Parts: sequence; C-alpha cells; structure tokens
Amino acid sequence: MTIIDVHAHIYPEKIAERAVDAVGEFYLVDMYGKGTAAHLLESQKRAPISRFVVHSVATSAHAVTAINDFIAAQCREHAEFIGFMAMHQDFPDPEAEIERAVGLGLAGMKLHPDTQKVDMDDPRLMRIYEMIEGRLPLIVHTGDYRTDFSHPRRLKRILRAFPNLVVDAAHFGGWSIPEIGYDVLHEENVFIDVSSSMMCLGQRRTRELVRMWGADRVMFGSDFPMWDPAHEFDTFTSLGFTDDELEKMLGKNAERFVGAS
Repeated sequence: MTIIDVHAHIYPEKIAERAVDAVGEFYLVDMYGKGTAAHLLESQKRAPISRFVVHSVATSAHAVTAINDFIAAQCREHAEFIGFMAMHQDFPDPEAEIERAVGLGLAGMKLHPDTQKVDMDDPRLMRIYEMIEGRLPLIVHTGDYRTDFSHPRRLKRILRAFPNLVVDAAHFGGWSIPEIGYDVLHEENVFIDVSSSMMCLGQRRTRELVRMWGADRVMFGSDFPMWDPAHEFDTFTSLGFTDDELEKMLGKNAERFVGAS
C-alpha cells in the first residue's frame, strides 16, 4: 500500500532554521523538525510512509518563483516528493507562474491565508482559483480562532463559486475550530486532512471526527516540521480504524486528490 503524507513543508537549508522558528512563534509551539528535505525523509526509517506532498508558503509576492523553483528541484532530486506550488495574492502575473509551475512538474497549489494575511475569498485569490479550477488541486490552511482570514465560511463561498475546484481544507477543515469546520463544510465537495489536529483533539475526538467526515475524504498529513511524521503515523494508525478505512485515508484518497485535475 502506498502511504502518502499529504501535508509537509520543506525549506532550503540556508533559511530552514529561520523559517521553522517563525512558524513556531506564529503557533506558539516547539517545532519538531529542522524543516529540510533530509530531515523529513529520515521519518521513513521509522514509519512506512512512501511519499510526501511538499510545499512552502509565500509570505510575499517576490518569494513565489524562488519557492516554486526550490520545490521543483527537490522533487527532481527525491522521487518520494510530490510538489505543490506557492502563490501570493499580489503576484503580478499568476497565470504565467501557474503555467511555469506546471511545466516544472508541480502538481498543485498551497495557500495559507493567515500567514499571507489575506481573506481566503479575496477577489485577488478568487481570480487564481478560477485559473486552477479543474487543473490543479489546492491545499489551503483553514480555520484559526485568532483571525478571520481562513474561516471555513470563506471556503464555502469559494467551493460554491468554483464547483470543480479540488480542495483539501487542511486541519479537519478548521484548525483550532474543527467543530465549526465540520458544521460549515461537511456538505461541500471537499477533502480534509488530519494534520496538526490529533495532538489537541485526542484519540477519541479524532476518531469521531474522521467518522463524521467519512473515510472517503479524509487524508493523512503530518504538518512537518511542526510534528514528526512517524509519530503522527503511529498515532493515526492506532485509533482503531478498519483496514479498508486506513487504506483510503493513508493513500487512496491522496492519490485521488493529487490526480483529480
């Protein structure tokens, strides 16, 4: 069985320490990983994870092309990686960069409205969703009790406007607000991943939410370097799911998600 971690961040070695520190400060957590590709791949020694969907977030428009070049290069170097492109709401020619990223072999797009300080349904991003609808899947950070940028209701508006947009509403559709995420999004055509969730929800509530969402659209993810992929895998697979459920959530759903365009 192919096991895919659908949510992992990597950074160039020269900036990885600063990037990891910044994420830790934003979320007020002690980060697990070094943020490098090498450290991510070390988790394969302790868990049977076959592949990782890797990405990074552009917190400024001028960072977009460099991030996409880096992710594409890492994917060429490591067959285990499936690369998703970065984009920023102020990038001057998103259509051209999407074309370039596709040419580089990148398979999707990652956005993080909270760190990019933009409403998920901002008109600048709505234009970008229109460009990738039916072509590239999107992983989008969803839900933060401290801001309104990524509130699930904004994603609902996006999904209604672009019914053929394939989306992973990361972190159970509502990081830190998973109940709201479920209430707002469970009737929508959307995937969710479990990254950065289990440590707060606990085993019982994680299991309940997975069953509420349904195993056909839940995907395993670690949110490396915030957490250890091997530990997250061990935790997730110990929750009492059936073999059929695990086969879907550990790989089959991610394969459908990545290949949906």
